[in-house]
Amino acid sequence: MNFEVRRAIRADHPSLPGHFPGAPLVPGVLILDEILAALGEWRKDCQLTVIRAVKFLVPLKPEQPFTICLSAGKGATGEVSFCCRIEDRVAVEGRLEVCGRTK
Repeated sequence: MNFEVRRAIRADHPSLPGHFPGAPLVPGVLILDEILAALGEWRKDCQLTVIRAVKFLVPLKPEQPFTICLSAGKGATGEVSFCCRIEDRVAVEGRLEVCGRTK
């Protein structure tokens, strides 16, 4: 089972002025926070236990729309795979370990 949701980080977010002045980029921790919020929307009874893997492949700019895609792990109970796409490019990918229902 899969879940997708679109997001954009507002340019006035308080973490952006120091990350990086004059050419702001969305911090990875803020992207991960959006992924966890999406997990909560998809599976209200799941909670994160571990971030197993994460790769940041393409920088995300403020106001740039991106899509969060979540899917239940193949055969691994309690695992959720995720990616964030900017248009057709994968910007972030990884795996989460969760407790609660994933299928």
